[in-house]
Amino acid sequence: MRVLGVDPGAVSGAYALIAQMPNALVLPIVDDIPVVDRQVDAAEWSRIVARLKPDVAVVEQVGSMPKQGVASTFKFGMGCGLIRGVLAGAGVPIVSVTPAKWKKHFSLNSDAEKSRALAIRRFPTSPMLARKKDHGRAEALLMALWKLEIDDPV
Repeated sequence: MRVLGVDPGAVSGAYALIAQMPNALVLPIVDDIPVVDRQVDAAEWSRIVARLKPDVAVVEQVGSMPKQGVASTFKFGMGCGLIRGVLAGAGVPIVSVTPAKWKKHFSLNSDAEKSRALAIRRFPTSPMLARKKDHGRAEALLMALWKLEIDDPV
């Protein structure tokens, strides 16, 4: 099973792929969603999805933020739509999950640094979580792990 976790964002999204083998997890692939001209690069995202060949994608169900401007809300929505559109076009089933649902599974709250700390504890050899700003990568990784654990505990 190859699960792709996606933390969407207008220009700060991230993805993580976890491959589960019998009784083991393979070291995950973790990176940022590609961006060009401050927008999701749909062509490069499509190449990444094709290369990773996920069996399912877990995409965080997001909405606009309070006090977020109209232009930034539109840009964020466009980014989310491009991410989901590429996945759908590639035939990858999409599971939408609210932050509250997957974070409850790991006993987390809205503190992104706690998510990053947990991801580092679960995957200590992953160099892609070293910076404080890598919380999106960590959350994408945890969403993929959430899917694996709710379907078939590791």
